[in-house]
Amino acid sequence: MNELPEGWVWKKLGEVCEIKNGKNQSNVVDPNGKYPIYGSAGIMGYATEYLCNEGCTIVGRKGNINSPIYVRTKFWNVDTAFGLSPLKIVDNRLLYFFCLGFNFKRLDKSTTIPSLAKHNLLQIDFPLPPLPIQHAIVTKIEEIFSELEHGVEQLKTARAQLKVYRQSVLKWAFEGRLTNEGVKDGELVEGWKWVKLGEVSEKITDGEHFRPETQPNGIPFLSAKDVRDDGVSFDEPLFISNETAEKAWKRCDPKRGDILIVSRGATVGRMCIINSDTKFCLLGSVILIKFGATVNSKFANYVLKSPLANQKMISVSGATAQQAIYLRDIKSIEIPLPPLPEQHQIVSEIERRLSVCDKLEETIEAGLKQAEVLRAGVLKMAFEGRLVGS
Repeated sequence: MNELPEGWVWKKLGEVCEIKNGKNQSNVVDPNGKYPIYGSAGIMGYATEYLCNEGCTIVGRKGNINSPIYVRTKFWNVDTAFGLSPLKIVDNRLLYFFCLGFNFKRLDKSTTIPSLAKHNLLQIDFPLPPLPIQHAIVTKIEEIFSELEHGVEQLKTARAQLKVYRQSVLKWAFEGRLTNEGVKDGELVEGWKWVKLGEVSEKITDGEHFRPETQPNGIPFLSAKDVRDDGVSFDEPLFISNETAEKAWKRCDPKRGDILIVSRGATVGRMCIINSDTKFCLLGSVILIKFGATVNSKFANYVLKSPLANQKMISVSGATAQQAIYLRDIKSIEIPLPPLPEQHQIVSEIERRLSVCDKLEETIEAGLKQAEVLRAGVLKMAFEGRLVGS
């Protein structure tokens, strides 16, 4: 064990709190109940009775075992969650902060669902300072965490604003505002025209409607899950034989520069431009669009991701759980089409702006990760006696 500051003592977790097992809630559950019912991941409903008093910490027994929850009210905990009820020798919040900084995963001996055993929790070493120091530590942690949370909220707000800005860039692009001055609302730029996708594409089709026989290796056979925003993914493909692939390519022959759109399922409407020369085949849940010489594929990809066209695709896919986009609907979607040189210019303007967004998002994500590192560092210092003076 590490050496503790003067006045601190090592205790077992079972010496500073009572660990209360959860119980099945079926006999106490009531939507009008006074007490929240907690599982390892949060509130699951309400109950007419409670098992734990206010100021307890929940630690998951099964499932979500590494995300402690501090509860300020009386509550009922189900059998997948332990309730840690602090004894008088420990500050309620100090117990919670200790749990927040402890890696419970290292106690997990399961091979399937993460699980904790009560006897292992009871034997966790707990560095216990005198009560006045405990209160000072809690005050300092909450002060630092409040400042960190304020910074995190600002970063999340900036991230949300960037998302809005990205959509605005695409909206402005296809209103002609990035390449023309004085564009009037609702008017098509001179030289532009409205066209249906079916009129300017060489082919609009979808993949195989029946899943062919697969094999351990061969030609990748991709489905909706492999269509990502930044291109196709070959991380987890199925494989089919060359002979089967040759037959599939007669209907649908995806190549670099073609556009793929998920036509059904949870990710309906997600799309990408193929950025790989790897030969592959497609399942019928993905639509393929090949454009002719009058359309820049990147321009088409951006216009289809813009609010202008995306809202049209959502509307034709329906509002039910079985959303789907059909070939006839894709063919009839209208897009604004400028002359080819201006398409290239628009793509350049979009990518210049979005590349700035990418760099800013990288900075934001790094800041959010750093905040988590700082939280962990604060908790480590706190229980080593280095956060406040003795």
